[in-house]
Amino acid sequence: MAYWLFKTEPDTFSIDTLKAQGTACWEGVRNYQARNLMRDEVKLGDSVFIYHSSCKNVGVVGIATVSREAYPDHFQFDPESPYYDPKSDPDNPRWIMVDVTYQRHLPLVSLAAIKANPALEEMVLVKRSRLSIQPVTEAQWQAILTMAEPG
Repeated sequence: MAYWLFKTEPDTFSIDTLKAQGTACWEGVRNYQARNLMRDEVKLGDSVFIYHSSCKNVGVVGIATVSREAYPDHFQFDPESPYYDPKSDPDNPRWIMVDVTYQRHLPLVSLAAIKANPALEEMVLVKRSRLSIQPVTEAQWQAILTMAEPG
């Protein structure tokens, strides 16, 4: 099993939305490096930190599990979708998505707290990566879980 951090803007799709839906497709990834990670490395059963970005309280807010591996993102073919890509070919789709299933909320582990933790200094997130899909090591995963514990 691998660990991941998936970024989302809570005004578009929040941890609360995922909880309400139970399982949701993680669509709209339009960065080739993030797409390649989802396509080639994100696997069924992997654990995912849900990370709220571009908001007042930026940080890790919950946990999900990958419940379906990579498949074509159907929004790339929908001219009404903001994720439409006229250059994508249905016979060779350019963009993919995975499904994630809600596990639980976490108390906010802020980006500032993550950056301040020496155990996380090598985390992709701390290296100022803008990738929406990022790998997380097991040690980093455990450090963030510890930070989320009360007290």
